[in-house]
Amino acid sequence: MDTEKSKQMTISRVRIEDEEGSEKMGKPIGYYVTLEVPRLKEKDSALTEEVSKNLADELKRMVEIPIEATVLVIGLGNWNVTPDSLGPKVIEKLIVTRHLIEYMPEKFNTKDGIRPVCALAPGVLGITGIETGDIISGLVEKVKPDMIIAIDALASRSMERISTTIQITDTGVYPGSGVGNKRMGITQENMGVPVIAIGIPTVVDAATMANDTLDMLIGQFTRQAKPGSDFYKLLETLDKEEKYKLIQEVMSPFVGQLVVTPKEIDSLIDNTAKTLAGGLNLALHPGIQYNEVSTFLQ
Repeated sequence: MDTEKSKQMTISRVRIEDEEGSEKMGKPIGYYVTLEVPRLKEKDSALTEEVSKNLADELKRMVEIPIEATVLVIGLGNWNVTPDSLGPKVIEKLIVTRHLIEYMPEKFNTKDGIRPVCALAPGVLGITGIETGDIISGLVEKVKPDMIIAIDALASRSMERISTTIQITDTGVYPGSGVGNKRMGITQENMGVPVIAIGIPTVVDAATMANDTLDMLIGQFTRQAKPGSDFYKLLETLDKEEKYKLIQEVMSPFVGQLVVTPKEIDSLIDNTAKTLAGGLNLALHPGIQYNEVSTFLQ
């Protein structure tokens, strides 16, 4: 694990290389990067630029393909549901160039550091009646991209991570898995080309909120408890995952699969979409500077 810290963010990089590591981490073999930016929620143009440039640097390490190679960017999610609209919002601000390079090569070409990029927001099963994975698979067969980058809103297992972390991995993504609605995976195995997934947590389930609140209460109570109190010692030794499962069992009959999002989610989605789009544009088109990219982010 490699960690890099600055005033505004912490970047963590983890590479899982074998089955033993996969079992310990509870994740597939692959490369994982997390950008933790506590102020990501704020409207700050300077911070947006800084995070976009750092995101671009991380993506460039993962997009190890020639400038002539085509990249297909997929904006997963439901544009009618604000917390789930991150993917489509990013697509709106993306610099798409595949058609320009094909039909206007005298003005747009890879020699200028412009990559052929195409993009799609395929919607969700409830809107289209078609599995999102099937739509993307058919598109891959027709367009034949060399890589897929999938953008998705995530469900967090920690309240403090809502709209403050950017997660990147080369293992792909399973749309809807965070809210108990796992669909066909957008992975290299299913699509036949490398897949990079980028996500930002936008919702948290009710059991997670209750669990985090309980942890904070336990911390307060144990600091105030008398030495030797068996009750508070028991609370401290309870495993976080065990508490989560217990709370989930108790709450499910009353609230079901309830998920919660911040009241200012509209603003948060707009801010984070600009940040992700800025990073993607810089990473995919090395010949374009941020001041040129920023005009697409308005």
